[in-house]
Amino acid sequence: MAEKVIPLADHRYASSVPIVPVRAAAPNGLLSDTLGRPLHDLRISVTDRCNFRCSSCNGSCSYCMPKEIFDKHYRFLPHDALLSFEEIARAAQVFVGLGVRKIRLTGGEPLLRKHLENLVGLLAALRTPDGDALDLTLTTNGSLLTRKSQALKDAGLQRLTVSLDALDDAVFRRMNDADFPVADVLHGIDAALAAGLGPIKVNMVVKRGTNDQEILPMARHFRGMPVTLRFIEYMDVGATNGWRMDEVLPSSEVVARIAAEFPLAPLAATSTGETAARYRYLDGQGEIGVISSVTQAFCRDCNRARLTTEGKLFMCLFGTHGHDLRGLLRDGATDAQLAAAVAHLWRARDDRYSELRAAQPPAPPGAARRAEMHYIGG
Repeated sequence: MAEKVIPLADHRYASSVPIVPVRAAAPNGLLSDTLGRPLHDLRISVTDRCNFRCSSCNGSCSYCMPKEIFDKHYRFLPHDALLSFEEIARAAQVFVGLGVRKIRLTGGEPLLRKHLENLVGLLAALRTPDGDALDLTLTTNGSLLTRKSQALKDAGLQRLTVSLDALDDAVFRRMNDADFPVADVLHGIDAALAAGLGPIKVNMVVKRGTNDQEILPMARHFRGMPVTLRFIEYMDVGATNGWRMDEVLPSSEVVARIAAEFPLAPLAATSTGETAARYRYLDGQGEIGVISSVTQAFCRDCNRARLTTEGKLFMCLFGTHGHDLRGLLRDGATDAQLAAAVAHLWRARDDRYSELRAAQPPAPPGAARRAEMHYIGG
């Protein structure tokens, strides 16, 4: 089928060029924010485009890209506005000096960025101050994995996560709104496993009344495979997806549905800041995870920063204000100045939107919008 690319444009989110402190300590990898949370993960969006337009099954509201906004007239970022691969790698090295040990490439759909394997190679060559390689991973909708997996592996990508919200083909085609068959995503997962990119994580965003009937079919399909299936509560990221609390299916119910057919036992977290609560199948056929960002917020352990495709740094998935690192990168800032600016921002960080969600009043008219999922990179 012909490839359909849907442009995603700059939302002109509020941003400012970060302050570079006059006096700054040399990076020692022990950076923490006002709540004692270390900087450990960096998520980098490499493109503002996607070839899916994920929507609800009934078409009444969009999950990620509202049709009334993202139509054929919507302007997307010109190429020279995007960070180059060299700029991304330079920024990443600065973050590594501040404590980052894991980098995840996101989008939009990251595999739409031409020659992405070249960027993977640059990032795979980075080393921590102790000489260790980074944990380098990528999130994708899987549509291009069949032809991209081997090149990504050869370039140094270690593993990946595939977003897949339904196994039933009719449901999946309606949700991606690009008439893309689920079989092609499954073939892509097989190709990624064959290339050595496993174990793979498959993320399913669960929306009550839309795709929750797919929970058990997904569990049945991926049991026994080198795949960890993770169920994510439908979140209120951005302001255009028509989010309602009554469409959130709590993770506890997801676990109960699966355990009724396949008994489960909880597993301990593998690291601080891990977003998913893990459960193993008692018969030894693998594990699942649930990400309860609505009903059991985990802000207290959040150790992630996000860099958009145009170089804006966001400290929270639900942020309204970005910090323009591209301005520093292109205006002659040294690596030491970049590090000082990022450290200054992280030390002042106090974001914990998910924990405060229920207590916050509705945003007044004209208030700054939260960044949309596709823009900030998830």
